[in-house]
Parts: sequence; structure tokens; C-alpha cells
Amino acid sequence: MPLSTTSHASIAAVVAVVPPRLIRLDDETDSYGGNLAQLERLKKTIGLSERRVVDEGTTTADLCLAAAKHLVAETSLTTDALDAIIFVTQTADYPQPCNAALLHRDLRCRKECAAFDVNLGCSGYVYGLWLGHLLVESAGYKNVLLLAGDTVSRIVHPNDRALAPLFGDGGSATWIRRNDGGDSPAHFEFFTDGSGYDGLIVPAGGFRQPNNPETAKAQADSQGNLRTLENLHMDGTAIFSFTISEVPKAVEQLLRSAKCAKETVDTYVFHQANRYILGNIAKRLGLPVEKVPMATVEHFGNQSSASIPTALTYECGERILASDSPSRLLLCGFGVGLSWGTALVELKQPEQLVLIDYHSA
Repeated sequence: MPLSTTSHASIAAVVAVVPPRLIRLDDETDSYGGNLAQLERLKKTIGLSERRVVDEGTTTADLCLAAAKHLVAETSLTTDALDAIIFVTQTADYPQPCNAALLHRDLRCRKECAAFDVNLGCSGYVYGLWLGHLLVESAGYKNVLLLAGDTVSRIVHPNDRALAPLFGDGGSATWIRRNDGGDSPAHFEFFTDGSGYDGLIVPAGGFRQPNNPETAKAQADSQGNLRTLENLHMDGTAIFSFTISEVPKAVEQLLRSAKCAKETVDTYVFHQANRYILGNIAKRLGLPVEKVPMATVEHFGNQSSASIPTALTYECGERILASDSPSRLLLCGFGVGLSWGTALVELKQPEQLVLIDYHSA
């Protein structure tokens, strides 16, 4: 995979948003037949404890709009200065138009502003950062707003004991701006294995298999988990094997390509899939646990494209804001597609790195 490098773009601010509705695993004992031992194993090995999910009327666009409004209110960015809006999500408000157009409307941006969606999930934040950096580096843009979020809880069957406890919801807004000094190196690499497309999939709802009364019927699997063809399906064993096989190799390759020593990276921010996966990745790479955020998934669940910005703000924000020195971060997203990507970036005194609760208007 060719290394993509930019030098004139930097991350100026990140705001992540989580919905206020809290679901604790301990409150769902009935879903597990009252098996407290099984619940404790889930909490200990996979890191499941609690998650934040949206109410029925709240969408991904709502979460990301709240993040964007907070970012604009608390930084020097103005909506009139935006040259592009990139919206990364797999849970858009409508099949058409794109969520980016909705946010363009709600933020009252000028017409001379590009706006488009990217249909990616767990790797999507890293892809979005790359696209934003490229626009700033080569297209003459000065300010790009990256919005990344998903409401996966809306597409998981509530009686799917294998998946419902895993997924939370979240949104984010990231400001990528031009640095004319050219001293903001960022490196990116990406990978795809489309042969594993069905490892994470919602089978029905598109033009290949439109929704109909049959696709809406819930069926139980061998473990008693209920889901319809309109819900998210996951081959957990295949996804785990893919992650453990490919992610450490991708991280090591980026470090080699960027000529960066492993120990000079301050923090490794991985997609917050679950704590068991994160621990295995850290172990295979020989990383000290203090450099690998793992608490985000325990409190907010797997948030798909919003998981990296949530981890960045929730577990790293205060430390980075308090530092006078640049913070070198390696970001890695992986999952649905199958798709994975890595980024090596430096944050130099960003204006904002904060996690906030969503409040509906």
C-alpha cells in the first residue's frame, strides 16, 4: 500500500458527542436468563459494562450537528470559513440526500462549500481524516469539517444478545485546517478485503434485497439470538481473526513507512471494538497499556465511526490540551468492509478536545 503523506494540514479541534440514555449490562440480566456468571465474564473479558444509545427520534445527523455547533461556538472557526464538509456514516438519515447536505443547511454554510458523505463504518474516521487532509493539501482548501458518527443501536435487534450489548451510538466533529508552514506531517495507509464483506452486514434494505414482510421476520440462531434480515449480522469469529491478523501488521507497516520508532508515538488510538480485541492488539505489538486507550468501549460501547474521536477526547483530551509539546498519535480503524486504515498525526495545541452529552432541542 502506498504511503500518503501531507504536511500542510493539521487537526485544530475535535468534539465528540454521546447520547444521554445509559444502558447497563447489569440491568439486562433477564436477556441472559438471569445468568450472572455469564454477565461477569462478558464484563471482564470483552470489557462490556455500559453503553450510550439514542432515543427513537434521534439520528446520526442530530449527534454530529450538536458536535459541530459546539465546535464552532468554542473555537475560532466560523461556518462562513468552511470550504468542505465530509460526513462519514453508515446510518444516514435518508437514502438520499446525503447527511453532509443536511448539516450544510443546519449550519447555514455558504454555497461555495463542498459537502459529501462517505459510506464507511469502523475505519471511517481515519478515511475521513485522510480525505480532509488531502483537500487541504492539494485542493487549496483552508478549513474542512469532518463529521463522523453512527447510531448502530438502531439497526441491531434488541433481542440479539450477541450484538445488542456491544454497540453504542455517537457523533463527532473534527476541524482540519491549513497550516502554510508545511510543518504538520501526517501519514496514512489503507487496506481492503472485500471477500469478507459478509462478516459485518445488514443483508436487507438495499436494492440487492429490498425490505419486505419476509425480511422483517425475526429468526433465532443456534444461540437463541433474535434478528431479522434488516438487522446487523456479524460473524464474530471471522472479525476477531481478521483484526488480530491484519491490524498489528498494518500498524507496524505504517511505522516503517513513516520511519517512526514505535516508542516515539505518545498514544495509539484504536477503534474501540471491545477490550479483549484491544488488549490482544496491544500485546502483539508490544505496546505499554498506558499508551492504548481501552476505557471508551467499556462506558460507551462500540460506536463504529465515532469510536476513535470519542476515545481521543474522553481518554486523551485533557492531557493533550495541557501539553506544550506536540502529541504524536497513531490512529487505526478496522471493521466492516472489510476495511482498515492507519494514520500517524501530530496534534499541536488544538483549540478543543472535548466529549459532551447530547441534548435535543
